[in-house]
Amino acid sequence: MHIYAFGSICRGDISVDSDVDLLALVEGRDSRLDPEKFSIYSYARMLELWEAGNAFAWHLSLESRLIYAADGTDFLRSLGSPSRYSGAVADCLKFRDVFESSFQSVQKGTPSLVFELSTIFLALRNIATCYSLSRTDSPTFGRDSARRLGPRSLDIDENVYSLLMQARLLSTRGAGDSIGDIDLAILLPELKRCRSWIEELCHEVNLNG
Repeated sequence: MHIYAFGSICRGDISVDSDVDLLALVEGRDSRLDPEKFSIYSYARMLELWEAGNAFAWHLSLESRLIYAADGTDFLRSLGSPSRYSGAVADCLKFRDVFESSFQSVQKGTPSLVFELSTIFLALRNIATCYSLSRTDSPTFGRDSARRLGPRSLDIDENVYSLLMQARLLSTRGAGDSIGDIDLAILLPELKRCRSWIEELCHEVNLNG
């Protein structure tokens, strides 16, 4: 068994509303591991992700720290760097579709507004990460990834970005203040700017393969 921490606690930008991301590598099933608290992978599956240059493999390669090793080794470090990330086109298009589905729901007056805004935030964050892995020398992960792309950073109203982040925290962790009435006249134009930003990044990624 190998246990790793990854994410914000390893980046150094952990905050009061952050959780601690934990990875467990095991052979077979281990009843001691709660899947609500750990991302659980077999060694063989992790090796597959490494060889495929998967975005999660790159995340772990760049932002993980060993906590426990039954055999005293650092399994992930022993793998070296993952293969080149080649899934940017497919991943960006996938999250573009995720964004579009939730955006359409918001436009139609969804009764699940907080959930849809949470999903929009997820799409923005992941597209930024996939873009950074493909097109920059400084891959960026975490909740602020869309605002860490230099000249390609997402430029929307700060209050709207904070609202999207707040919705994500409420939906995934039940953390933070509840969201009151939302002025769609302010929100929708900013989401359209998000859509344009996504299209620009997807076009650039697709253009460069």
